[in-house]
Amino acid sequence: MTGAPHARVTLAGIERARAHVHPAYLDSPQLESEALSGALGVRLVVKVETLNPVRSFKGRGADWFVASLAAEARARGAPPPHVVCASAGNFGQGIAEAARRRGARATVYAARTANPLKLERMRALGAEVRLDGDDFDAAKDAARAAAAEAGLPFVEDGRELAVTEGAGTMGLELARWPAPLDVALIPLGNGALLAGVGHALRARSPRTRLLYASAAGAPAMAHSLHAGRAVATPRADTIADGIAVRVPVPEALDDLRGVVDEVVLVEDAVVVEAMRLVHRHLGLVVEPAGAVGVAAALARPELVRGALAATPLCGGNLTPEQIDRWL
Repeated sequence: MTGAPHARVTLAGIERARAHVHPAYLDSPQLESEALSGALGVRLVVKVETLNPVRSFKGRGADWFVASLAAEARARGAPPPHVVCASAGNFGQGIAEAARRRGARATVYAARTANPLKLERMRALGAEVRLDGDDFDAAKDAARAAAAEAGLPFVEDGRELAVTEGAGTMGLELARWPAPLDVALIPLGNGALLAGVGHALRARSPRTRLLYASAAGAPAMAHSLHAGRAVATPRADTIADGIAVRVPVPEALDDLRGVVDEVVLVEDAVVVEAMRLVHRHLGLVVEPAGAVGVAAALARPELVRGALAATPLCGGNLTPEQIDRWL
């Protein structure tokens, strides 16, 4: 998708988010691993987003969104909000954790097929979890309808600007790497991560090429970026549940205008290989959606050969059975 970066996401907005996101989510470790770089044939800086209360970058945007909503409620003299969302698991954990910290309530809709570990953790963080639909987008439809019926705020990851700004704080941190980054390999699900990080890097590290990495079994966003409009797919069939999107968010597509240089779709088998490399060389457990940036370097080595590249390892929620199967 070409054109100038969309004005909705700004460097000022991302910097404002950074001033308010809880410190537990900020300044995550970023390091260059010689062993992993050697295995991939590229100098790779990894940003570890699994060492926080929800083991995922999603806490950044969720925290900034709930903080903003709670501040508005206080200004009106209203009680803390009751937020409704849909999630494959990580965003719901972020919303639940942020709501609990501020005395608010969270109801999370998830698919009946959702990762049981993520469901358990959302409940442990205080969320009311409701299972509805066979996939994430069906659960989102149910959540939107329930929120409208109850007159409650519905937060949609990829649509809410605050969520994208919170994710963009990662880009500010990556831009501080001592040497200029040639390439950033950013996972793409609904678009908030890529839009936020992309706008931050465009402003702070304009020489960095932005490659988005997604699952070949969930190509809706890829089709949409090529078409310049939202293109839904009948299904999303991938082990990477965190990026298994089949109905794109139009606002997210607008936010991605001007921040995508290359599209890389990766097969699940390559994602598993990437997860194993991360585990072997860094000792980290990373879920499929969190490893697709590494998988993109494996799938398309010609795009990163000789470059200084960076990617976030942006989620680490796996069940014991998944660890046995994949790692």
